[in-house]
Formats: sequence, structure tokens, C-alpha cells
Amino acid sequence: MASPAAEKVDRLRGIYAIVNDGEDALALTRAYLGGGIRLLQYRAKRGVDPVRLRAMREATRARDALLIVNDDWHAAIEFECDGVHLGPGDEGFDEPRIIRAKAPALIIGLSCGTVDEARTAQPGAVDYIGVGPVYATGSKSDAGKPIGTAGLQLVAAATTLPVAAIGGITLESLDSVRATGVAMSAVISALASAVDPGATARAFVEGWSDGGQV
Repeated sequence: MASPAAEKVDRLRGIYAIVNDGEDALALTRAYLGGGIRLLQYRAKRGVDPVRLRAMREATRARDALLIVNDDWHAAIEFECDGVHLGPGDEGFDEPRIIRAKAPALIIGLSCGTVDEARTAQPGAVDYIGVGPVYATGSKSDAGKPIGTAGLQLVAAATTLPVAAIGGITLESLDSVRATGVAMSAVISALASAVDPGATARAFVEGWSDGGQV
């Protein structure tokens, strides 16, 4: 029997925009949505801003886009978001089945950097994994050494789950990432630092799937 999250999981593909909490978070969210991105993550390392997250949830719902919350699965439930992404040290990372039991419709993603970690992420308890850093990145100080596209392929081959590549991905490197066969490319800096985030979002979407996400 398909899980309550199955329909959402089928939509885990293409460009996965990660939005860091801040005064520009909502504006960036709207720009990315306008550019055709339909999968976003709210990343608030200092704690969720309720007003901001609620506004992002309304914006993504209006565009039929998925919204994932980083780190905090309680907030994902409270604000009726589509999922949660967990890294080592986050509550639920080692026991995602506890979250699944409490919120069966919630997408659950885990950060994995090695083949062994990917094998540990069990389908049924987890819906996708984030793998990286593919390239050097300044968005996460503890990201570790880049694994490159060869490392990305190796880790992705160790799981049947959808994989989101992450770490230093740009428009110039997007083709190389897509060629590995992963389902998603997570992007932070290349979007947030763009002069025109909406146009850049559109370029990423078109670069990945010729506009197929819109």
C-alpha cells in the first residue's frame, strides 16, 4: 500500500531551492516560484520565524509547490508543510520512523555523504536523501570535502531513494550534475546571490528539464 506521502514523493524532481531565513526569504521564495521552481526548503538555523514560515507556506501552496522545513519536524507539522529535511544531530535523524508514525504524510529527507550512510537510509522510513557537497560551498561551514560528480554517482548508486545533489552547484555545473541521473539539484547561493533571482530560477529550471517543472 502506498504511503500517505507517496503522491508528494513522486514530485521530488528537478531544482530544489533552499531558502535561508532572513528578511529577504519571502521575496526570494516568490521569485523562485515565479521562475518555475516547485520544490523549496526553508532553512532557519537559529530557529523558525513563525510569521515568515507561515507566509512561505501560503506562497508555495498558491503555486502548488512543495515546502520542506530544515531540521525541525515539529514546525513542519505545525505549519502544515510538506516535509522535513534532517542532518546528523537533528532530532529524528537516527530514528525517522518515529516521525513517520506521528506524521505519515510528511516527506522525510536525510543528509548523506557516504555509501554507508545512503544504505542506512531505509525506504519506508525515509523518502529521499541529500548527497554532497558535490562542489566546494560557502553555504554550510561543516559541509566537509567535496565529493565531485563521481562521488555523487557512487553514493546515489547505493540507494533506491530519490537523490538531491547539493553543494556549490551553479548553472555551469548543472549539466554535469544532471548527467549523474540524480532526481534533484539543490541550490542555495547561485540563486540567492543572483542579480535577478527569478530569471536565474527560470534558467535553472530550463537547464534541468527544459521548463518541465512549470
